[in-house]
Amino acid sequence: MYSIQKCLTSGCSRHVQERRFPIRWNSLYSFFSMRAKLGAFAKSPWLIALVALALRVAYAVYMAHLIPATVLATVPFQNEVGNVAAAIAQGNGFCCLFRQPTGPTAWLSPVYPLLIAVIFKGFGAFTLKSFYAAVFLNCVCSALATVPLFYAAKRIAGSVTATTAGWIWVIFPAGILLPFTWIWDTSLSVLLATGLLWATVLLKDAAQLWNYALYGVLWGISLLTNPALGAVLPFLLAWLIYQQRANRAQQVRLACVTLGAAFLLCAPWTIRNAVQFHRLIPLRSNFPYEFWSGNNEIFDEHSRQLNRITRYEQVHLYAEQGETAFLREKMQKAAEFVREHPGLYARLFGQRIVATWLGSASPIEDFERTDSPLARFLLGWNALALVAMVAGMVRLYRERCAYFVPVAAYPLFFPVTFYIAHTTLRHRHPCDPIMALLIAIAIAGAHAHAEGN
Repeated sequence: MYSIQKCLTSGCSRHVQERRFPIRWNSLYSFFSMRAKLGAFAKSPWLIALVALALRVAYAVYMAHLIPATVLATVPFQNEVGNVAAAIAQGNGFCCLFRQPTGPTAWLSPVYPLLIAVIFKGFGAFTLKSFYAAVFLNCVCSALATVPLFYAAKRIAGSVTATTAGWIWVIFPAGILLPFTWIWDTSLSVLLATGLLWATVLLKDAAQLWNYALYGVLWGISLLTNPALGAVLPFLLAWLIYQQRANRAQQVRLACVTLGAAFLLCAPWTIRNAVQFHRLIPLRSNFPYEFWSGNNEIFDEHSRQLNRITRYEQVHLYAEQGETAFLREKMQKAAEFVREHPGLYARLFGQRIVATWLGSASPIEDFERTDSPLARFLLGWNALALVAMVAGMVRLYRERCAYFVPVAAYPLFFPVTFYIAHTTLRHRHPCDPIMALLIAIAIAGAHAHAEGN
């Protein structure tokens, strides 16, 4: 008598199997066949991206039903992006940072405000339709990041880890919350950051001029969207040069092609800024304000100054002084604060590192103090994700993975600008998919260790 297991492995005819086990064989065959198909389907990056999109849209729809339509149509756009986009849509150019006729601005990089301006053109400025369109754009960008994440992870650590990383990104809390919460370049930056990682690992074995030129174009678009991504550019290019040790000179030339393509794409915007402001502003001008907002007298408990900052006051000063003088003053005040309070600045720097990864500069106190289940969940998730991310980096390093540098560059160097100035989880978000990849690598390492024991 053949057992079902022997029939499955010995290649006996299906006729014999069906005659001896007519019902049981058909049921098991269907079960295993369906399981195999579902397993293969679940590994599709496009399916994972579709589920990610559905989850993000579902959250957005749920939240939108809790908020009055008049609020949704206006409040999410009451920021620099919405104001500049409205000015563009009305034909006034890249200006009016605070919805006042204050003239041209370089406060923002141009790509995302231009996208919102297109939405305003199609659906009207500060309308409910425009809000839904902007949120859907954010959701699509966040979900599409699954695809470059999957293929980069597959090349770095294999298909199982790639699938794990993709599904982690599907349920990543910030990836679900932020497309609805922020009408900003955050979700688009996620897609671009992940695309840059994928392109970098592909170029390791593709030393063609055209590929490096396209890589430079991708970098140019990324820098014109979120200049903070430039923090990882030197490390990714240096890694690519190092990989071609046999032909280092050619690789340096290809890296120059990348830089040249990125420069040519950014040049028109830089020239525009130089013409408007009579000084060099390569991408955006707002760093002095961000630096000052995280380093000023309000953080000094011994200060005798009036320690308050209001949006109304800052908007009034901006309109009165103009962008250049306003930012120059902020830079001077921030630099003076750092010189006079080196110990306090060091403490603030450390607090910003903690806040970047845990969502709060005092996570334990906030966890105990809050009565919000969501806040407690996010604090707990951030802590566990940080531990797993570090474990993933350690595993990559110990195994001498060839892709350690491009992967680790994101969590190690991308947030440095925000440590210096000020930070939120939104600022960190572009490297969250890479965080998902490192968590998946840590899980794979833990699984392999458990099997070894």
